[in-house]
Amino acid sequence: MFYEPKKKNHGLAHNPFNSLIVPRPIGWISSLDLDGIPNLAPYSFFNAVSYQPPTVMFSSGTGAAKDGLKDSLRNIENTKEFVCNLATWDFKEEMNESSKNVPSAVDEITMTGLTTLESRLVSAPRLAEAPVNLECKYVKSIAVPGWSDADNFKIILGEVIGVHIKDEFINQEGVVDIAALQPIGRLGGNDYTLVSAQSFFTLKRP
Repeated sequence: MFYEPKKKNHGLAHNPFNSLIVPRPIGWISSLDLDGIPNLAPYSFFNAVSYQPPTVMFSSGTGAAKDGLKDSLRNIENTKEFVCNLATWDFKEEMNESSKNVPSAVDEITMTGLTTLESRLVSAPRLAEAPVNLECKYVKSIAVPGWSDADNFKIILGEVIGVHIKDEFINQEGVVDIAALQPIGRLGGNDYTLVSAQSFFTLKRP
């Protein structure tokens, strides 16, 4: 089949685009607003973009607040920092719960029953339950031109300035044990996937 996204002429029950770029890692982003209220939200338009400096990105659409921004984006642009926490199988329900559209004054970390630890280099909290936390310094936002005012997205770039890995997830060879971490990824619609010992394989570069 062939379709043109702007014409929405795919003829399918749901827009297939989100089912094609898969699996997408989930950036479970924690931040603080200017009053010190924590925010937590998952973003599946997320990835690493460079090694040196190590840099991550996530993309945020419009929010329900009066300024049209999602809390994560507003907080990060104001405070210039955030933490990306690894979303895993054991806390998939909490990750999903934290995606709720709630007022800015609501602390999603408390709402989901999760706990925090102090970060070392940024003020934003990190999730105690996550096996990996990336402390990030805001680099910049890049506006993505949309088809309408409702389609405005921003790409947020953050330099990873501190990395926390729980010791039990580093094996005797000094390698991060991905099978033990069990990270989850986003597919299309409401579907997710799991990285486990049965689902990954190794290929050496030629």
